Amino acid sequence: MGRAFEFRKARKLKRWSNMAKTFTRIGREIVITVKEAGPDPSSNSRLRAVIQNAKNANMPKDNIERAIKRASENSNDDFKEILLEGYGAHGIAVLIEAATNNNNRTVANIRSYFNKCDGNLATSGSVEFLFDRNCYIEISNNSIDIEELELEFIDYGLLEVTKSDDLITLISKFEDFGLIQKELEKRNIEIISSEFERLPKIRKSLNEEQKLKIDKLIDLIDEDDDVQNVYTDLE
Repeated sequence: MGRAFEFRKARKLKRWSNMAKTFTRIGREIVITVKEAGPDPSSNSRLRAVIQNAKNANMPKDNIERAIKRASENSNDDFKEILLEGYGAHGIAVLIEAATNNNNRTVANIRSYFNKCDGNLATSGSVEFLFDRNCYIEISNNSIDIEELELEFIDYGLLEVTKSDDLITLISKFEDFGLIQKELEKRNIEIISSEFERLPKIRKSLNEEQKLKIDKLIDLIDEDDDVQNVYTDLE
């Protein structure tokens, strides 16, 4: 799990390097979450998680509240989540999570990026099965016995626990996030951040020259305003 942890950490740091874009992405996620399950964080577990992540990214409180208010007032911010799948050069699988208010625009843009880099946008279901969708919940490492924690949370869907100097990460399947989040809150264990990641079941290796074309594709996709996350099975 060590290499996977470092991979996730590197991706997070890259995403958060552009603060303005990070705030835009979080804002869209807030809008989608509020429209799906309401503006009350106490009854909307995903909204609680998004707010925690917003604070962790140093997003101003006013920005968070404005995004919740816009979504609650049925504004024109009618963003929807879509999942796009494709293959880059050398058969590298690419999975894209987007939040868009114009599906045709987003699909056309993503298709153009694949075309520029010798890849192709694929049909729904052709790539998603190659990835596991997991949840990663980070809590403070303040003298918690992780062996005891792991035993107690297995019944809630916990798969694994990892530990760093100042954080403990609980890993579960995507569908078990709500149960674990609720139990942590019940025990007054502070959640620092929550992430949903799609990790490839098998990674593919390329040489440095081959990787350049994949890197170009990922950069083009990641710079698109509608894109929330990009995943590949590249080693």
